[in-house]
Amino acid sequence: MEKKGLKKQTWKYPKRMFYFFLFCIVLLYIQYAYLSLSPIVYGENMEDFARKRDTARMVLTAHRGSIFDSSGGTLALNVTSYTVIAYLDEKRTTDKKHPRHVIDKEKTATSLAPVLSMDKEAILKLLNTKAYQVELGPGGRGISELKKEEVENLGLDGIDFIENIKRYYPNGDFASYVIGYAKSYPVKVDPDSGEELTDEEINEKLAGNKDYKYRSTEKIVGELGVELEFDSKLKGTDGKLVYQRDKYGYKIPDTKEERVEAIDGNDIYLTIDSGIQRFVEGALKEVSEIYTPEWMMMAVMDAKTGDILATSSTPSFDPNVRDIKNYENPLTSYLFEPGSTMKTYTYMCAMEKGTYDGSATYKSGTYQIGEEFIQDWNEGKGWGTITFDKGYEFSSNVGATSIVNQFITRNELRECLLKYGFGKKTGILLPRELAGSIKFTYPIEVAAASYGQGITITAVQQLQALSILSNNGKMLTPHIISKIVDPNTEKTVYQRNIEESEQLISKETVTQMKNLMYNAVHSQDVGSTSAIQFNIPGFEVIGKSGTAQIYDSKNGGYLKGENDYIHSFAGMYPKDDPEIVIYTAVKIPSFGQGAAVAKATTSVMKSIAKYRNMFSEQNTSNSNEKYEMPLVMNQSTTDIKNQLTGMGLHVVTIGNGERVISSYPNASATILKGDKVFLMTNDSNWTMENLKGWSRIDAMNYLKLVGFNVTSTGYGYVDTQSIEPGTVIVNGSNIQLTLLDKYNLSVTAE
Repeated sequence: MEKKGLKKQTWKYPKRMFYFFLFCIVLLYIQYAYLSLSPIVYGENMEDFARKRDTARMVLTAHRGSIFDSSGGTLALNVTSYTVIAYLDEKRTTDKKHPRHVIDKEKTATSLAPVLSMDKEAILKLLNTKAYQVELGPGGRGISELKKEEVENLGLDGIDFIENIKRYYPNGDFASYVIGYAKSYPVKVDPDSGEELTDEEINEKLAGNKDYKYRSTEKIVGELGVELEFDSKLKGTDGKLVYQRDKYGYKIPDTKEERVEAIDGNDIYLTIDSGIQRFVEGALKEVSEIYTPEWMMMAVMDAKTGDILATSSTPSFDPNVRDIKNYENPLTSYLFEPGSTMKTYTYMCAMEKGTYDGSATYKSGTYQIGEEFIQDWNEGKGWGTITFDKGYEFSSNVGATSIVNQFITRNELRECLLKYGFGKKTGILLPRELAGSIKFTYPIEVAAASYGQGITITAVQQLQALSILSNNGKMLTPHIISKIVDPNTEKTVYQRNIEESEQLISKETVTQMKNLMYNAVHSQDVGSTSAIQFNIPGFEVIGKSGTAQIYDSKNGGYLKGENDYIHSFAGMYPKDDPEIVIYTAVKIPSFGQGAAVAKATTSVMKSIAKYRNMFSEQNTSNSNEKYEMPLVMNQSTTDIKNQLTGMGLHVVTIGNGERVISSYPNASATILKGDKVFLMTNDSNWTMENLKGWSRIDAMNYLKLVGFNVTSTGYGYVDTQSIEPGTVIVNGSNIQLTLLDKYNLSVTAE
């Protein structure tokens, strides 16, 4: 029975919930279908998204090629270095028994300071920085494996290392303007292509994808010398590895991977002979410290091939430190007026024309051209009426001027100088080579050009022109690169060939000119110039010395100071069949005029003759045997000492440690039987050696290793030392050396 007054009602809430959930389920199915079937979801390519999420990409870095000397000794290579870092964030440590951040900053700074050669306070300041981590520089940057081990052995909490690749030059300041240097730079690269990105390109990518992440890395770039000239060949091409990874980052087995191998950079072999280079470096440093010139340079070339065997200059630089005062290579990029060395080519031009008469006479002293006067170097006094042959021997400016007026014309002189390689680049494959200028028009300019004023040349042009005489009338192209090898295939991709010109002068002219050059060096007449200082008995050196005024680019005219000259020597030996061509120049020595050039050049010529066993009186000597310095770092002191002693070397051990931590010379350097080799051991208790009788170079190398500040008087060999042998060495101490005079050459102005 139905109750009165009650209305029948339906509860609609469950039905509404049903429709609501049904609607949500439909939406989910639509979304699922969209995600499953559509290749593009909310503007994101799903295939690319999955690939990027699960795909790992690695750049396979190409190894920069090494640079070697002519015998394969390493001059430049890549090495692993480390940067010391300190973790400061306490959140890194999850187990107090094994802390992963720096806890005791005072102890850490105290322990690291002597190892990294930094002040304790400087390290403390870094450790108190509010940062997750800090680099402990500068002392903790670019450290070696051995130094890294020293830091690790301290057992300090929160100290770690970042591994880097850097360019290393094992011989330091050695042929540095030829080798140059390469420097590491931070770069940003695309993780997919590996291509370097600019900031603008990164901003564009971020605008299209806010989650885009570039990869930070470093690249090594050549900036000077061969490192710059052949940067593209040395650097190689990076490769890549692309593979599928799981959520833990490991490669998924049996999945496809894409691998493009890196192509390592080419190895470059120079024509430099490290033995001869050492002679040149040592002589220039020794002489430059005596005469303190603005600069001094020397270059040695093989007389039959055009190979540059050695070239150096002062001041120089260590490419590891880059303490560079001048970025131009003195061999190829210094332009200067050559002075009297150019008389050789003026005379040679007249001889080849066939009009030269060496027995003809002229009045020396002064020569008037219009309102200008040409004077001989002895203040215009001259030597009376002399032959043209004597004019060359006495280096007469009037004689050279008279040749242009009597035997050749202005245009013929210009054509000869161009033919001999002046006024244009030699093409030696070094960066920023300059051509110089041989422009002259007016009679006074022509006269000045005949004896080397008013025109500009480079040192390498002098070597090239001298090769005409050393190579029987054919000019050789100078070379600094011996070969280039692809280490990926071990194939030689470039091999230098001997490049000769056509016959520029006859063999008769060669003989005639050599005779004049011989007389200039060997004459004992009253008018003899400073060329006689290059006379080494038995060597038959031939050549021509020169003294050139220096143009004042700021005020015009020429500098007027007593020593404001460039002194030089251009020569070769032995006379009849030259093996060595040599050119030396010095700018503004403090005294002695051309003596600096003579001292350095004769020292090098003697050393080369012994090294190459050039003359018969040295044939019975085996002291020219040469070796490659072995790797001694971290080796047993006893074993290395026995090995080097067995090679006929004089080994000086610094300290009584069991292992060697450094040496001079460095590994791969060329060493001669009888040389001194210094081994520094891991014992800090060093005592002073008896230096008496040591050469200045040996003494300086030793004292530099043990940290002395050196002053010296005289030159040659050590006679006395201010610190007695056997005294305990204190790093940074001062020592005074007295040296005995090694040379006995007269100082004659030209």
